[in-house]
Amino acid sequence: MPMINLPTGNIHYRDAGSGEPLLLLSANPGDSRDFAAVLPELARHFRVIAPDWPGYGRSTPAVAAEAISTGYFATVLRQLVEALGLPPVRIIGNSVGGNVAVRLAAECPERVKALVLVAPGGFTGQNLFTRAFCRWQGSRLSLPPKVFASLYLRRRTAVVRDMLDRAATEQASSSALAVNRAVWRSFGDPDNDVREIAGRIAAPATLVFGRYDPVISPWTDGRSARRCLPEAVWSVLPCGHAAFAEMPEAFLETVSGFLMDPARCAPASGSGVPG
Repeated sequence: MPMINLPTGNIHYRDAGSGEPLLLLSANPGDSRDFAAVLPELARHFRVIAPDWPGYGRSTPAVAAEAISTGYFATVLRQLVEALGLPPVRIIGNSVGGNVAVRLAAECPERVKALVLVAPGGFTGQNLFTRAFCRWQGSRLSLPPKVFASLYLRRRTAVVRDMLDRAATEQASSSALAVNRAVWRSFGDPDNDVREIAGRIAAPATLVFGRYDPVISPWTDGRSARRCLPEAVWSVLPCGHAAFAEMPEAFLETVSGFLMDPARCAPASGSGVPG
């Protein structure tokens, strides 16, 4: 499994298949193993690159955990794409992974060919409640990773059980908790809001939400994302926060055609989310 030394840290990534590049970006906390259910099939058609965010998996940050944020992950992504010399990439980004994918597509449009945003963060306006929740999750009083993951991962597949095991062990370590909490604190910053920059995205996009996701709701975040990306293909699946792990077959059926030929996929007429 390759490792690359970037200014933001030593980044471990999974590299499988061949062809045009497809990046898989996980949530916080999370790492490349979260995509285990779909990576082999995707690697039949693309060169799939799935990094571990600094502080998770086998990647180590170049700064103290307290300095890590959504913006830091966005810098990691930009440096990784540049260092690997990749042509325009397709991206599947979940949660914070979706947030940083939006940033790359908006700020470096020449580097992004297509986006699949799975319960992406950064599309809901901040208020007193959301800021307080981010501060709470960013504090020592936050829910333990396994408890929180148990709430937002609604279907217990083998991959989900592995994710919950990691949440109870690796991601519950003091170093991983420090990263997790720092990123949560950054969710409350104004810079985490991607609604304005999303209007600059030229790449085709697909939005995928989980009907039973208590964190990134299709009824609030989904409606907002659709307003920002009105030409996006969109879908709501009967699962939680990580459709690719909870319903891998349905997820692949939903996004495969788009990934193979993004330009030919017309926006869907509707799938249950009010406009």
